Amino acid sequence: MHKTGIRYEDKYAMERRAPLVPAHVKQLIDKGLRFEVEKSEKRVFKDIEYEEAGAELVDKLKEADIILGVKEMPIDFFENNKTYIFFSHTIKGQPYNMPLLRRMMEKKVNLIDYERIVDEKGRRLIFFGRFAGLAGMINSLWSLGQRWKEKGFDTPFLHIRQTHHYHSLDEAKDAVLKVSEEIKTNGLPAELAPIVVGITGYGNVSKGAQEILDILPVKEISPSELLNLSDKKDDALIYKVVFEEKHLSKPLEAGKEFVLQEYYDHPERFESQFEQYIPHLTVLMNCMYWDDRYPRIVTKDYLEQLYSQGEPKLTVIGDVTCDPDGSIECTHKGTEIEDPVFVYNPFTRQPVMGFKGEGILVMAVDILPSELPRESSQTFSDALVGFMPALVVADFEKPFGELDLPLPVKNGMILHKGELTPDYQYLKEHLK
Repeated sequence: MHKTGIRYEDKYAMERRAPLVPAHVKQLIDKGLRFEVEKSEKRVFKDIEYEEAGAELVDKLKEADIILGVKEMPIDFFENNKTYIFFSHTIKGQPYNMPLLRRMMEKKVNLIDYERIVDEKGRRLIFFGRFAGLAGMINSLWSLGQRWKEKGFDTPFLHIRQTHHYHSLDEAKDAVLKVSEEIKTNGLPAELAPIVVGITGYGNVSKGAQEILDILPVKEISPSELLNLSDKKDDALIYKVVFEEKHLSKPLEAGKEFVLQEYYDHPERFESQFEQYIPHLTVLMNCMYWDDRYPRIVTKDYLEQLYSQGEPKLTVIGDVTCDPDGSIECTHKGTEIEDPVFVYNPFTRQPVMGFKGEGILVMAVDILPSELPRESSQTFSDALVGFMPALVVADFEKPFGELDLPLPVKNGMILHKGELTPDYQYLKEHLK
């Protein structure tokens, strides 16, 4: 039976999540599994909690041959023939992580990526997405209040804090509820109406964002209704618009109908049509999956054009998707919890950290679920714990085809003994 290790998260100073919570570690130890846990002063669950669960606390993992993490592991961390389970951020062929993938191949390791642990319909089974949406929306409402203040508007959103300052999700929701009551009673500055929050995507991230937004006095409208909204001046109402793929892109061939499967299979046959909506939005929450095969929805060229016509309505972009130079082209990098926002100047094409300056404010925290570390770790652990007994008895020396693992976990195996598994052969092109 393999021994499992939980590593210390060191990619970000404020990464406080854990892949398995102490209560689940205790359950697994009671079933005969063995654990060692790297000591961590910042992890949301204290070392003593893991020790009391029966795990061995260590300064450095030494005996574990299945290592669980959350974010990317350092390139010099890997040891020959071990199994690593974490968010590797390699499945899109991300250039910045190809050296990491090469290193794992050299070390002949097994790599399982949580992002690809999916069911037979391709749905993710272990994820933090809802919490990225929850924290992303709280942060974006906080950012909106701060940015409006810079522009001379005092609003109830000034009572919202950045997510990690709340002790729990319930406390954060209570704060948003108080803002909601104030808006219902006193309204918002008439000059800002109609206030519109647009959300791209409809998966777990989007649902988390909507869970927070819906605490406010919200009316949902369709994208087509948004285009005719400018005469609505209700200052005690926030309009919500959810955009699906058919709203974001259209076929290059004139008059051709949008077919979702064709969009997935042949994104090169489509172009963005999202720019028509941008002037009508106050906040854009980007909550969708994106990779570089798909059209961008906000380009630097478009933002320069928009701002050349005067101060636009769009005030904040909450880029939860957080792909550097991605669907929101001006997201040049993910930001850190300690320094979460920047103002992108569309004329100089340069970002300035903080709330001041000319341009659009972008909130692009790369580890949003870590702003709700306890709840997000618990939910993640709830999904992971059931797979652990099968993992610790797996014989990874067997050929991949004979490997006895739950199918979802096998789906998520990118490397087996340092070799790309059949579903991930496409990464060879990115490794060149």
